[in-house]
Amino acid sequence: MQLKSHARTLAIALSLALIAGCSSTGGSRDGSMDGTRTDGGVGTGVAGSGQVGGTGVSGDRAGQQADGRIPEVRTIYFDFDRDTIRPEFESVLVAHARYLRSNGNARVVLQGHTDERGTREYNMALGERRANSVKRFLEVQGVSPSQLEVVSYGEERLAVRGNGEDAHAQNRRVVFAY
Repeated sequence: MQLKSHARTLAIALSLALIAGCSSTGGSRDGSMDGTRTDGGVGTGVAGSGQVGGTGVSGDRAGQQADGRIPEVRTIYFDFDRDTIRPEFESVLVAHARYLRSNGNARVVLQGHTDERGTREYNMALGERRANSVKRFLEVQGVSPSQLEVVSYGEERLAVRGNGEDAHAQNRRVVFAY
């Protein structure tokens, strides 16, 4: 009996340590609180808008809507051949996590996409890795895994056709489909 009590206490202490270690004070790695960057990084766009350029997202757009609506920005972009989340998109992901946590019945499909470079198989795997990267971020933020689904479209659903870097950059993305 006493061992069971100690195990329970240890489990609670470890859970609290994990939560404290994963907690965030807001902002992004570059120190901005609204997802903007001062180094001219690529900003966010609304799914299907074709917008990739810019300097980021204003606090109002990136944050959760005051009336509990789904965050406006539903697309984040990735660097070539990478599945790591770029710092300027963390505030967008935090807003989606906040929305999903406060709306337990909401479900989202994280759609991973790539540009057309690479083999079909490689791009399907890369799209899945990108979507899973977003899923892991949201889960660390406290979103229930049952609210999240991952789908990879690879290069099958290009946002923009073309061979230039601008077109490729707009195709390397994860879209939140509520």
